[in-house]
Amino acid sequence: MKFCVKLKKSSLKKKILAEAPIGVFDSGLGGLTVVREIRRQLPHERVIYFGDIARLPYGIKSQKQIREFSCENTEFLLKRKVKAIVVACNSSSSAAYSYLKKNYSVPLIDVIQPAAEKAVALSRNQKIGIIATQATITSKAYEAAIHSIHKRVKVFSKACPLLVPFVEEGILEGELIEMVIERYLRPLLKNKIDTLILGCTHYPLLRKVIQKAVGPKVKLIDSAPAAVGKLKGLFIQGDGFRSQKKKGDLQVFVSDLPRTFLSTGVKFLGEELNDIKVVRFQAKVTVNGKWTL
Repeated sequence: MKFCVKLKKSSLKKKILAEAPIGVFDSGLGGLTVVREIRRQLPHERVIYFGDIARLPYGIKSQKQIREFSCENTEFLLKRKVKAIVVACNSSSSAAYSYLKKNYSVPLIDVIQPAAEKAVALSRNQKIGIIATQATITSKAYEAAIHSIHKRVKVFSKACPLLVPFVEEGILEGELIEMVIERYLRPLLKNKIDTLILGCTHYPLLRKVIQKAVGPKVKLIDSAPAAVGKLKGLFIQGDGFRSQKKKGDLQVFVSDLPRTFLSTGVKFLGEELNDIKVVRFQAKVTVNGKWTL
């Protein structure tokens, strides 16, 4: 009899967890491409998004600083009782993912490993290019992920620090951005890559211009579908799907609200942004090695 009571309590707890929202964070607006994919693949799930726009870009900061910011972002989402967190920032995924996974019990999905797996599967000549922020390129996280899957794949990387500011300002096409992208991609194309990982969640908005620069034969890998596919697999394995069949709500939190937020955010998300709140972090304090907000 006691066993039955315990089983019921356990089932109730599991059901409550399944009804909780999914947390997603990024250094800016780029992670909304991941939210867009969640809402496509998992339309009934509730989502809470945090974009740390006030401290953008992460890609030029030290790994220690990125890790501190990533801990704060994780704590912020955990306070809102999320059931899983997608680290929708390549810089955070490369500099902080292992640390977050070690120090927090919530299920975590990064954007690097899923993209690496997809790139290796699609490449025919085993020559893969990566474009990303300086922090992601310096970390060599993509190289490590790719070589953990296939050691003989040749990887060619290029930091593209100007692309995130262009996207955040809504400059997604035109002669200026085409010139910048062509200059960044020239050395990668000399190495005959047949697959290119867009190693920053901002870059899918530049997909049209990037595809034009590399030509139709080079496959572009967007990390969002791969990461959300992995999240979906996690829910299948753990029975983590929300039972409600209506469309899940979306809450968006940002640490700053620039003038271009709404217009650019809609392009990332593919739908209107209605529920946006600006939050400010208090001074950082560590308690037993944990960040408090």
